[in-house]
Amino acid sequence: MVDNTTGHYDIVIIGGGPVGMALALVLRDTGISSLLLEARGLPEKFEDPRPLALSYGSHLILHRLGAWDKLTQNTPITSIHISNRGSLGQTILTPDDAGVPTLGFVVNYHDLFCSMHKKLTETKTDYIAGATVTRLEANESSGDVYFDYQGKEEKINARLLILADGGQLAKQLPDITYQTHDYQQWAVVANVSAEKKQTGIAYERFTADGPVALLPNGEDFALVWTVAPGTAKEIIALDDKTFLFRLHQHFGDRLGKFTKAGKRSAFPLSLKYATSITTQRIVLIGNAAQTLHPVAGQGFNLGLRDAYELACEIIDTKTASSEIGAPAMLSRYRQRRHIDSTAGRLFTDSLVKLFSNKNKTLKHACGFGLSALDCIPPLKRFIARRMIFGVRG
Repeated sequence: MVDNTTGHYDIVIIGGGPVGMALALVLRDTGISSLLLEARGLPEKFEDPRPLALSYGSHLILHRLGAWDKLTQNTPITSIHISNRGSLGQTILTPDDAGVPTLGFVVNYHDLFCSMHKKLTETKTDYIAGATVTRLEANESSGDVYFDYQGKEEKINARLLILADGGQLAKQLPDITYQTHDYQQWAVVANVSAEKKQTGIAYERFTADGPVALLPNGEDFALVWTVAPGTAKEIIALDDKTFLFRLHQHFGDRLGKFTKAGKRSAFPLSLKYATSITTQRIVLIGNAAQTLHPVAGQGFNLGLRDAYELACEIIDTKTASSEIGAPAMLSRYRQRRHIDSTAGRLFTDSLVKLFSNKNKTLKHACGFGLSALDCIPPLKRFIARRMIFGVRG
């Protein structure tokens, strides 16, 4: 649906996933013209079963956007149990530690996509599904987007181009480079049932092979099991009975035996972040700006804050009668996001490298650290609020 016939916008957002849609929804009814381009078709044409752990801060953003009430299911996280296999240390985070009603929620990615898409179609936002962007060009005053749509090449001009596409188009930009680190780990994802039903507790258990997370999801659990690359292929190929037995051996007896497993999928884990998130008339947000390890569930929440903070910067720029997409605006946005994105990246990367090791001395030191954290309420509050709200916590 496109009402603009001039071929020019203030903003073009490339990538219609939840982060791109969040940006478009914040900008609605602001007098700022925007177009959202999404390569995939409508949401009913695909499905992504991944669980998303949304922080309470992300819940507040989605509620402001009007997308929260359209979710068909969300499961509150009432506490987080963090432990280290092979040592005695553990810590428990509760809403009281952070001063919030609940720590967060677990939702299905596809459900979130559909709820945001439905809200988007209720607005007057210009949105084109099935548009494959092929080329970007930018100069001092604007940027051009070339895309294929229904067999024809189209061109759109805008003051600012925003990449929320996961980083594919950034390869065309000579000023954008990425730092990467392959963790040599894969995440195996599935829904599982256990003898003990979920009670709102999220479990994060660190092992030498990597963390294993069990998140409350409806009546059951969403599993994110980090393993070596070769082990991931082996686990995917197991029959359900053997898979559940292996999971019980790995996780322990905290939930009793695992009784049922849904469809399994696996994907490689790496750290990737852009050394600069802006270049001439272009901004990167979400996974185009940074891709994190899923430990502690920071990646999507960080991307959602990218979108919200960028929208606020765009609105502030227009309110001040300044130029959207000009170097001064891009500089302010970089500064606005630098501490939060850097802190989120270092936090998750440090957790993986500290806890995913076979060094007994370091393992016991990490266990001691978890126990010490449980005894220092101000530090627990600091960490919990940073996980929920970022640096503004």
